[in-house]
Amino acid sequence: RLGLERADTAEEAVTVIVDLLEKYGQGGNCMESQMAFTYHNSFLIADRKEAWVLETAGKYWAAEKVEGGVRNISNQLSITTKIDREHPELREYAKSKGWWDGKKKFDFAATYSYVDTARMTTTRGRYCEGYKLLNKHKGSITSEIMMKILRDKESGINMEGGFMTTGSMVSVLPQQPDLPCIHYFTGTPDPAR
Repeated sequence: RLGLERADTAEEAVTVIVDLLEKYGQGGNCMESQMAFTYHNSFLIADRKEAWVLETAGKYWAAEKVEGGVRNISNQLSITTKIDREHPELREYAKSKGWWDGKKKFDFAATYSYVDTARMTTTRGRYCEGYKLLNKHKGSITSEIMMKILRDKESGINMEGGFMTTGSMVSVLPQQPDLPCIHYFTGTPDPAR
């Protein structure tokens, strides 16, 4: 929300978010129940001209500029070796922890994924299924198709049960500056409604 408020471009929003992350960190319970459950955050950030994926691990982060095709995020790190911006101490911290030897190619997801993320049984399925659904419609994705994907329960995109999807958003961002941007938000907790 603060990225949207304080930045004019997607890349500026990345800067706003990482500056706040470095100053304040992240945290907080992901559930209203008494069960303590936290995880690090991922963001899809786009404007009319470009899109970025920003993924975090504590105060450390990596950002990838989306060059084309389709891209999704889920409850796992997905930025691997294509890193366009990163926390200045990202690699040194990984070396100091023994997660990366400094010799092989640096892979953010492989290096910074932690056990709790790996144990989320639906995570890999959600990410992979989302990628499949987007690729199925690659080159012809409309607002309606995107809404259908976000409503999909079988893939796990629209979760129900102990962890539930609480909302979805679809944005249309034409590259032509004279055309308006359109944003659709769910009006109920379950996007299928």
